[in-house]
Amino acid sequence: MAITRISNIANTLPDDSISNSKLQNIVNFKNIIINGDMSIAQRGTSTASITSNGYYTVDRFDIDLNTLGTWTQSQSTDVPTGQGFAKSLKFDCTTANASPAAGDKLFLEQAIEGQNLQYLKKGTSSAESLTLSFWVKTNKTGIYTLELEDKDNTRSFSQTYTVSSADTWEKKTLTYAGDTTGAFDNDNGASLKCNFWLGAGSDFTSGTFQNSWGSKIAANRVSSSQVNLADNTANEFYITGVQLEAGTTASDFEFLPYDVNLQRCKRYFSYIPPSTHFSSAVMRNNTLSYGFGYFFEVEMRASPTITYADIIMYKGDVISSAATFSLNDINKFGFGNSAIAASSLSATDGDAVLIFVGGSGYVNMDAEL
Repeated sequence: MAITRISNIANTLPDDSISNSKLQNIVNFKNIIINGDMSIAQRGTSTASITSNGYYTVDRFDIDLNTLGTWTQSQSTDVPTGQGFAKSLKFDCTTANASPAAGDKLFLEQAIEGQNLQYLKKGTSSAESLTLSFWVKTNKTGIYTLELEDKDNTRSFSQTYTVSSADTWEKKTLTYAGDTTGAFDNDNGASLKCNFWLGAGSDFTSGTFQNSWGSKIAANRVSSSQVNLADNTANEFYITGVQLEAGTTASDFEFLPYDVNLQRCKRYFSYIPPSTHFSSAVMRNNTLSYGFGYFFEVEMRASPTITYADIIMYKGDVISSAATFSLNDINKFGFGNSAIAASSLSATDGDAVLIFVGGSGYVNMDAEL
């Protein structure tokens, strides 16, 4: 059987098919959004009683929420038929707010590093257009706002889309012209945000709708016709297949292998689950040890914030009742020289111990934008 070397593929294509724009469509990672198929949910598959900002379930998507209802967020298996998706992100209103105050807001967002956006040539005369496509399902029909926000230059561009049929999966596509003003910073900070507005008070809807690139002004960000998803506890909202790409047309959704998608998400958030051995140490005295640390699976975006619970230590078959970290040298590659204080563990200098996450514990490492 003849084998064609990948490096020679361009030589086998017709001359008119090797332009940059066409080659881009056969290269992985054309989708600027990470985890757009909602398949990765490291933090858990459901969180109830949400009343504030944060990441709760599906990786890389967080919410900006200010006193506009109470929500359950979950990773759902309700997906558009025949499109290849297995998961979606669901919002379920559990406490309604039918009369938003001026500053009330709710939107789903993903922030993107500037160093991943340099090829868009923003801020130059060659700035690339962007096309956003996604699938949405909700009982709440009407007009919704989708905003691209340039965090580096305080600029924004909002458009609307309409949900026409209740409880029916619909595909939406929006194209945003390239912005010739304001380059994205070439760093690991949040440069571009994609904001799916689900409700907004008058502070965000009372101005002139910003339906082209311009200075971000709060009152201009959201359409005055924006629906309020929080107005009834019967309201639900599902989304999946989110893809943002260079150009003026939407291509088929780019499905990545599960392991590749997971590794991309771990740049921003990773965790050590319950009942896991993750490090070792040598006892210095009866209550203190010097650990060998822990290396992250992938280089994180920045030095993470680390939170933990239920850390235990083993010496032979003896288990400590509790242990606490005093972490040192935290960086984007790992942490080391961990001092662990343990109770009810009889040990002498030089004894080896194993460090575990207990059955109800965790170690969370957060470097989200």
